[in-house]
Amino acid sequence: MKRLLRATELDTRLLGMIGAMLIIWIGFDIFTGGLFLTPRNLWNLSVQTASVAVMATGMVLVIVTRNIDLSVGSILGFVGMIMGVLQAEILPQILGFEHPLIWVIALAAGLLLGAAIGALHGSIIAFLNVPSFIVTLGGLLVWRGATWFVTSGRTVAPMDATFRLMGGGTNGSIGATWSWIVGLLACAAIVAIILNSRRQRYRFGFPLRPVWAEVFLSGVGCAIVLVAVWVVNSYPWPINIARNYAEANGIAWPEGGLFIAHGIAVPVLVALAVGIVMTFISTRLRFGRYVFAIGGNPEAAELAGIKTRWVTVKIFALMGALCAIAAAISTARLNAATNAQGELDELYTIAAAVIGGTSLAGGTGTIAGAMLGALVMQSLQSGMVLLGIDTPFQRIVVGIVLVVAVWLDTIYRGRSR
Repeated sequence: MKRLLRATELDTRLLGMIGAMLIIWIGFDIFTGGLFLTPRNLWNLSVQTASVAVMATGMVLVIVTRNIDLSVGSILGFVGMIMGVLQAEILPQILGFEHPLIWVIALAAGLLLGAAIGALHGSIIAFLNVPSFIVTLGGLLVWRGATWFVTSGRTVAPMDATFRLMGGGTNGSIGATWSWIVGLLACAAIVAIILNSRRQRYRFGFPLRPVWAEVFLSGVGCAIVLVAVWVVNSYPWPINIARNYAEANGIAWPEGGLFIAHGIAVPVLVALAVGIVMTFISTRLRFGRYVFAIGGNPEAAELAGIKTRWVTVKIFALMGALCAIAAAISTARLNAATNAQGELDELYTIAAAVIGGTSLAGGTGTIAGAMLGALVMQSLQSGMVLLGIDTPFQRIVVGIVLVVAVWLDTIYRGRSR
């Protein structure tokens, strides 16, 4: 095992989290009588994880710089309400009902608004020297109250038909064929990334991984992708929706029923795309290097010429834009904008980042770990719902898990010194 870990250079903390998640999955499957590891529940689990996973990718950069953002849930609710009002009440009067540009304008407005709110928070933190805890705590209260004032507490519905695709469901999935195509493209990308990494190591004279380790990583990565595609393709449309589809398209209804696979949900694709982009930003761009440099030693980063204040503003602006994407997913999934939308999401987002290996001391964190942490958090919540555990006790469990994660991070940092 030591030889395998050394040769493949796998992160032991990430492997430990994957092992813990598998234990959680198997345990819930046993106690729920086999309900947890069904294609239906795993498909729903992936959709439910999407919005928190998107925000967790931004929370990594925030925490890496030794800051915190407690306002993400309230920003999600406020931006979601604005996008809902634009789609349901304002734009149809201007452009007409179901105009093809309604969802585009609403989404663009949400992204700009989210980024502006984040930039406002970042500016106060960076230039007025107010601690991020206080600024974002104030933002949590301000934007939650502003959400209520937009519609005086009303729920706004329905959303634009195209916009609703971002929420998943039978129409918000890409089907079996496209899911296999996406899966094969992902496998090709995994192999290409590993080959390119080997080429770059050789070019700059860095030590190369053994060929068998490269083959092992490629095989495991492709196997995980293909198994995930097989699972989502094993979840069929509900029988009534499938029957209506058959009647509308003149398809004869077979004796055993018509099997139409959901495939990969659109919000999952959005979350994965955000994860890829954020990984590129944090590991390949100068901005990402600046973020980790600030987290490692803010004073040294500033003396090195990094404009730490502007980097802080950009981080919070990016966090706000990610909240807007999460708001779009959440609003589309509910087909409504509500005042309670995003409540406690700040807890789950911070917990996902910390469980995923992001250190509250700053300087350490990965995007993939945060997204996996979001999946662990949602797995706990989903399993407890299937077991019929009350919501108050679910929050107790989440709180305990968060404290344990921080404690384990403290132990890990202490041993690595």
